[in-house]
Amino acid sequence: MILPDFYASAPRLQVRDPLADFLGAAEGGVLDYGYEDAVKLAGHSCPTVASAYLLTWHALRALYPDALPERGGIAVALREPLEAGVAGVIASVVALLTGAAGPGGFKGLGPRFGRRNLLQFAADLPLALRFTRLDNGVAVDAEADLSGIPADPAMAPLLGACLHGVATEADKRRFAALWQERVRCILVDHGRDSAVFRIRPAA
Repeated sequence: MILPDFYASAPRLQVRDPLADFLGAAEGGVLDYGYEDAVKLAGHSCPTVASAYLLTWHALRALYPDALPERGGIAVALREPLEAGVAGVIASVVALLTGAAGPGGFKGLGPRFGRRNLLQFAADLPLALRFTRLDNGVAVDAEADLSGIPADPAMAPLLGACLHGVATEADKRRFAALWQERVRCILVDHGRDSAVFRIRPAA
């Protein structure tokens, strides 16, 4: 598997999953995620996947400043309904990293380790997402603003040519390179930019 080199420059996320510890899936329940994991889950790399990955990374760091985030111990709400736009893609990446799941999620073992209904949509929120710790109720709101990271002007006509089957092989390669360059810019150049990734305590 050959992936773009810049994936390795994105920040990584370590979490502790008590269920993974209980079942012996990982020593101490510690799991390590990188951007490539989000790409493999989604099947593609795009600004939405990148921003969902980084928003979750920032939110969990804010919620757990002095400890590993507890995967499965976080509820997540999205302002958008599930069927709107890219809400489902965002939710998939968020669920990967937090363990939060909808009605089809893991029901738990007895009274422990449940992840079902920790992921909700169409919530009344001031920003796009809210992450809430289940142990103490502390929550943060999060949103990405990618308006300051515009796409290369050549992308739109190249995309049209690709979608309509008139692009050359060189056009296809050029489009893919420009697409991933914008993702790289989001992940690497602006990954820690507070003007792009907005995290604030929930009111």
